[in-house]
Formats: sequence, C-alpha cells, structure tokens
Amino acid sequence: MKVVVTGAAGFLGSQLADALLKSNSPLLITQLVLVDAIRPAQRSDPRVSVLALDLRIPGAAERLIDADCNVFFHLAAVVSGQSESDFDLGLSVNFDATRALLEAARRTVPSLIFVFASTCGVFGGELPDVINDKTATMPQTSYGTAKAMCELLINDYSRRKFLDGRFVRLPTVSIRAGRPNTAMTSYASGILREPLNGEQAVCPVREDQKIWISSPGTVVHNIIHAATISADVLGDWRGINLPGFAVSVEEQLRALEEVSGPKAVALVRFKRDEKICHMVESLPIKFDNSRALKLGFHVDTNFVDVLREYIQEEQNKKSGSI
Repeated sequence: MKVVVTGAAGFLGSQLADALLKSNSPLLITQLVLVDAIRPAQRSDPRVSVLALDLRIPGAAERLIDADCNVFFHLAAVVSGQSESDFDLGLSVNFDATRALLEAARRTVPSLIFVFASTCGVFGGELPDVINDKTATMPQTSYGTAKAMCELLINDYSRRKFLDGRFVRLPTVSIRAGRPNTAMTSYASGILREPLNGEQAVCPVREDQKIWISSPGTVVHNIIHAATISADVLGDWRGINLPGFAVSVEEQLRALEEVSGPKAVALVRFKRDEKICHMVESLPIKFDNSRALKLGFHVDTNFVDVLREYIQEEQNKKSGSI
C-alpha cells in the first residue's frame, strides 16, 4: 500500500508518519512518501521517501498522486494566526493547493482514499448548545473559511466518485511538543510545556476560557482510523468531528499544579490579547461525540492523564526509549 502524508515535517505529520510505520498500524504500508515545504526528517525504514515540495507550484499535485497511490493524508496548512495575518498565503495553501490535489486524484486515481485534516474552527457565529457532525458551518476566521470550503469540495468529489474522501475536524491538539507556533490556540500547549521546562509562559485569554481538546496520540490514532472506515458507513456526509473534551485554562493550570507543583504554575502570567481572545471565543466547546465513538474513534476524558502522558513521552525521548 502506497501512502502519502503532506505536512510531514510538522508536529502532527511527523507523529502520523511514525505511527503508520509501526507494526500494529492498521494500514499495511509498502511505500510511505513524506512531503512538506521543508524537507521532513528521513527515517531509517526502507519504505520511506521524503520530499521537500511547495504544494502551490504547478505540477506539485501530480508529483504526489499517481495510479499507485492508495491513501493520501493531507495535513499541510498555514495555521490560523498566519492565515489571518496573510490572507493570500492562507488561501493559496489551505484551499488552492488542496483543490489541485483533489483534481489530480480525480484525473489519475479516483479510488484514492483522501483524508483531510480540517478543524473545529469551521464553526462559529450563533451556534446551537451542542455541535454535531452536520451542524452548519459559519467560520469566523480565514483559516476556518478555507477549511470549510475544502470540506464541501471533498464531499462533492466523493459524491461524484472522483475520489473516496473523508475529512476529520481536529480539536485543539494539546499538549504539543516543540516550540510555539502562530495558531490561535498555541497558548493551550505553551502554558504547560514552557513551565514544565522551567520557562515562563504567557496566557493571552481569561482563566475561565474553555477550548475543545484532544491529546496528540489520540488525534493521530483517529486520523489513521478515518482511512479505514468504509465509504458506505460514512454515507452522504464525509465529515467527522473528532472526539474531545472541554477544558478551561484554570483546569489546565490545576492539573499542572497537581503534577508539577505550584512553582510551575507561578511561571504562567496573563496578558490579554484581544485578537486571540476574539478568535478563541468564536470556537464551540460542546460537541456530540456519539457518531464518532460509534464509528470507532477514540477520546480522552481526563486532562491530568493527558499531561502525565506528555511528560512520560518527553522523558522517553530524552532517554532514547522512543
């Protein structure tokens, strides 16, 4: 089975690549192509090839999608904060490049399973109390708008049997390793990751602000699982809100104190950022997980467990266990 992953140099893309190569992966990989604008890290596995490629250039989509391609995971994107500050860049990467990939599949391999990483940021405005998979989208950011347009295209391409698409709306992924990025919810990882490293962190939103989250390991598992679901089971709507749970800044810091003590929490200071607050406050925090759970997706439920899992993984990396 030939599989392609875009955005493979990023945090989630890299974790997805590693998970696909494990012996317990549900996809039997014979060839894995890892793609990003920055060359992804090479793996020692002979099944892996890496490629630095700007998806916006003419012919890029055709280089990635050929008749041998079985599954395509499309994670490459310009994140929310950067999409808001640079509209043209966000639209060209998040929408135009995706459309080019869909067209390449339509012309070359209409049996392709195309898994698109969307976002809960497609929702916004006046929302019902609880969101489900078919709640109408009304994004309040350019990032969410581009993702919502891609969702509709993928659903229509699938309806017309141009490809076998499905899109998963990711919650905020926390806790992310590495350094902060320009995503509007980057603080959700930073207020934990930095204090755990003995560094100060700034929280730009109020203490009672909640967001809908999922741990990296659970999100990666669910992205892979999306490729294994039969099109018949998905039906006429190919979108799934990945399961998550709502957690406030206060609850996150309480978990940090429980695990690492008050000195870690003391490293977090609050400095309100109106732009970030406006975007974060537009995001929904109550979802109906029932369809996704029925389809076999996983869910986290306890933030202390998420935090402990992150700490253990970081310790394993330092010791060379993973």
